[in-house]
Amino acid sequence: MLRLRAIAAFASCLLTALLPNGAGAQNIARGIDVLVIDAGHGGKFPGAHYAGTYEKDLTLKVALRLGRLVEAGMPGVKVVYTRKTDTELGETLLADLQKRADIANGAGGDLFLSIHVNAARSTSARGVETLVMGETPKEQRYNEEALFENNREELIDMSDEKTAAIVRAYIQNLQFTYGDYSMAMARCIQQQYVKAGRRDRGIKPQLLRVLYATDMPGVLTEIGFLSNPEEAAYMKSERGLDEIARSLYEAVKSYSAYVGRMRSADASTAVPAPAAPVAEKGASAASAGAGYAVQLLASRKEVPLRSSRFKEYRGQVKQYISEGPFRYKYCVGLYTDRAAAQRRLKEVRRTFPDAFVVRCEGERIVK
Repeated sequence: MLRLRAIAAFASCLLTALLPNGAGAQNIARGIDVLVIDAGHGGKFPGAHYAGTYEKDLTLKVALRLGRLVEAGMPGVKVVYTRKTDTELGETLLADLQKRADIANGAGGDLFLSIHVNAARSTSARGVETLVMGETPKEQRYNEEALFENNREELIDMSDEKTAAIVRAYIQNLQFTYGDYSMAMARCIQQQYVKAGRRDRGIKPQLLRVLYATDMPGVLTEIGFLSNPEEAAYMKSERGLDEIARSLYEAVKSYSAYVGRMRSADASTAVPAPAAPVAEKGASAASAGAGYAVQLLASRKEVPLRSSRFKEYRGQVKQYISEGPFRYKYCVGLYTDRAAAQRRLKEVRRTFPDAFVVRCEGERIVK
């Protein structure tokens, strides 16, 4: 589903203060239930490579270390890997990226963390940065300098006006759903890198296909420059790999505690749920009005449920409330699990290409 059904084969931030790392296990368990760890590249898609060292190998080593730390230190969190061996996930890079998103979406992930290694033409470039889905003037110029050449295919091609319009509509919706949470995770990661003594290159928006295709908060973190001999040596060392994995683990803990607190705050102000929600079109209605729905659009003002704006779903939509300027959300379906909502999403995107799955409780959209 690379949003827009692979865009017709690909044509069709905000937290200001982070919670301390010492949050209790109960808060952590409440925060996120499923963490998807994505070791970038793999198999015949090696990524950056210098002096016999490949990006795909370093990302896998960090991913496996991170997973072990989470499994040991956060027992309430399920860890899902997009890969655990040196293998590609598709015949083409586009298919490979789509498969990573499919694994994350199918697992009902609460957080998607993609691990990559940077590279630059200059061997002096160094430091760590974390990318979130978004656009800046640089990307509006067709990403001429967005990423180094080996990562070019991982970007969404915005040269097509229709594609660009749909992607920008998605980004606008993202700001009021997963955007703040992705930014929160990015801040957690960069904060931990700095604590470990790494050079902070900041948080940057990028039009990345793998983040565009995942229906959950997500980030892509660049753990260092393979083109810099000093950083390459650090990333190849056992000490470096352990420190990077530990930084990411501490970031996941901080983020999970933050989400747990936000959920508690939402629950204290939530509108009481209806006693007996009705399942529609074969959907499995969630108990107490909680579950997953497919959002068609968001609006600053209320829209009549039989408005022509809903096209074939007129009269089938339900209005939800959320925070932000576009507080009225209009959705179809109510499902007990994300996977069922994902199946409905494929149908809905034939009419609303930028639709996506949201989590709801009672009359509210929750993040």
